[in-house]
Amino acid sequence: MKKLIAIICVIFIAFATQAQEKKRNAKLNIAVDGICNMCKKRIEKTALNTKGVKFANWDVNTHQLTVIVDERKTNKTLICQNLATAGHDSKEIKASKEAYDNLHPCCKYRNEEVINEHN
Repeated sequence: MKKLIAIICVIFIAFATQAQEKKRNAKLNIAVDGICNMCKKRIEKTALNTKGVKFANWDVNTHQLTVIVDERKTNKTLICQNLATAGHDSKEIKASKEAYDNLHPCCKYRNEEVINEHN
């Protein structure tokens, strides 16, 4: 009888541990500046190239980047830093002038003329 109880306890602990590991995934929404489908591709690729990001989708109209991440490997700040390096501002981190200037001319989301062309 003691062996049966010990086996049940081991099984319970194994399932509890496995369930905790699954809870390490989190869904984050990040406001990211961009303007077109080229921006979408760049933003999503940059996010996915961040270690720990499992899913990324940027909406051109709302400028919201939705990511699913492994919280043990990454965080919102690291994702925003990578996006800034690629030339895209977020509320947390702004892209440097050099990174922004490297964007394609149609992706210049800070330029009023370009914004008006896309509206």
